[in-house]
Amino acid sequence: METLYDLLLVLHLIGWAIVLGGALTSLRAPRIAPGMLHGILTALVTGIAMVGLASSGLAADEPDNVKIGVKLVVAVAVTALVVVGNNRPEKATRGLLGAVAGLTALNVAIAVLWH
Repeated sequence: METLYDLLLVLHLIGWAIVLGGALTSLRAPRIAPGMLHGILTALVTGIAMVGLASSGLAADEPDNVKIGVKLVVAVAVTALVVVGNNRPEKATRGLLGAVAGLTALNVAIAVLWH
C-alpha cells in the first residue's frame, strides 16, 4: 500500500503543478488554461484518496485532521474558482487567476510547513 500511496502523492503533486503552471502562464491573457480543471480535480481526488489510505493505517502516518481540513477548504476554493472561470470565460480575470495561483501556493506551503 505504500507504493499506491506514493503513486497517489506523485499524481497529487502533478495535479497541483498543472493548476499553478496554468494560472501563471495565463496571467498575461486571462483565461483558464486547458488542463487546469483536470489538474485540480486530480489533486482533489488523489488528496482524498491519500487521506483515506493514511487514516485506515494502510499507508503513511496518521494524518493531522485539522491540517487536512484546512487543505481541503483551500482545495475546494481553488476548484470553485477554476470551475467558474472554465464555465464562464468572461469571469477569468487576472484577479481570479492570481487567487488560483495564490491559493495553490498556500496549499503547498501548508503541506510543507505545517508540522
